[in-house]
Amino acid sequence: MYKLAICLALFAVAFARPQEDKDATALRHEQDGPNVDGSYKYSYETSNGITVDEKGFVKPNPAPSEPENTEIQVAEGSFSFTDKVTGQKFSITYTADENGFQARGDHLPTPPPIPEALQRAIELATKALKK
Repeated sequence: MYKLAICLALFAVAFARPQEDKDATALRHEQDGPNVDGSYKYSYETSNGITVDEKGFVKPNPAPSEPENTEIQVAEGSFSFTDKVTGQKFSITYTADENGFQARGDHLPTPPPIPEALQRAIELATKALKK
C-alpha cells in the first residue's frame, strides 16, 4: 500500500508541471521487481531531460505500534528535470520511511538557523530535565 502511494506521489510530481514536450520518448528504462522480499528498483530517462531512479526495500520497524507492524517499506530515490523557460535543472533526492517523506534539493526552502541564545536555552532545559 505504501509503495503504491509513494509511486503515485512521484508520478504526480513528475506530471504536475505543464506537459510542453508531448513528443518526449523514453531513452532508458530499467526495472527489477517487485520482489518477494519487498525490494524493487527502477529508473528511466526521457528525451526531454527527465531522469528518475528509485529503490525500495523492507526493514525492521524500530518502534512497532502493533505486533503486526514489525516491518517498514522504505523508498529512496531521486528525480530531475530542466525548466524549459529558465533552463535551470532541478534535482531532488528523497527518502520515504518511518519518518515520512523527506525531500532534499538545493532549490527547496530550509528553515533558518536557530539563534545562538535560543539554542543555549534549549540545551540548558534539556540538561535540567535529565537530572
